[in-house]
Amino acid sequence: MSLESVRTDLATRAPDLAVEVTDNSTATVQLAAEVHGVEPGQIAKTLCIRIRDEEVLLVTRGDARLDNQKSKNAFGGRPRMLGAEDVLRLTSHQVGGVCPFGLPAPLPIYLDASLKIYDLVIPAGGDTHASVKLSVDRLAELCGNKWVDACQLPE
Repeated sequence: MSLESVRTDLATRAPDLAVEVTDNSTATVQLAAEVHGVEPGQIAKTLCIRIRDEEVLLVTRGDARLDNQKSKNAFGGRPRMLGAEDVLRLTSHQVGGVCPFGLPAPLPIYLDASLKIYDLVIPAGGDTHASVKLSVDRLAELCGNKWVDACQLPE
C-alpha cells in the first residue's frame, strides 16, 4: 500500500517523476547504490527522529551518519531515532522503503546539507524495491526546502 501512496503523491505533486520498481532489493543504502550504479552517498536516506516531543524526517546522503552535536545545534535538542513501529505509523512505509513522499499526514521534513554536493539523488519509493530519481533541487522543492547541517560525513 505504501508504494501506491508514493505513486499517488507524486502523480499529484510531481507527475514528471516516476517510481522505479526493481527486481533486486533497494532496502539498504549499499543495495540501492548497487542496483542504481551510483555511489552510496547519492542514495537519499530518510531518517525518522524525535527531538523532545516533535517527530520529524531528515533526508540525508546514504553514507552520512546523524551527528549528536550537529543535530542538537540544528534542531535545538538531542535527536532520538524512532523504532520500526513508529516509523511505519508516521510514514506508512516499512523500514527499507522510507521516503518523504506519500505520507499519511504532514510532517516537518528537513534536508541535510550533505546532499548538496550531488546533482542527482535517489530516495526510496515507499517499498524495499522502489526508488525515485530526482535532482537535489527538486527533492528540496517537494520537501519544503528546509536545510540543516546535522550529519557527519564518512572519513
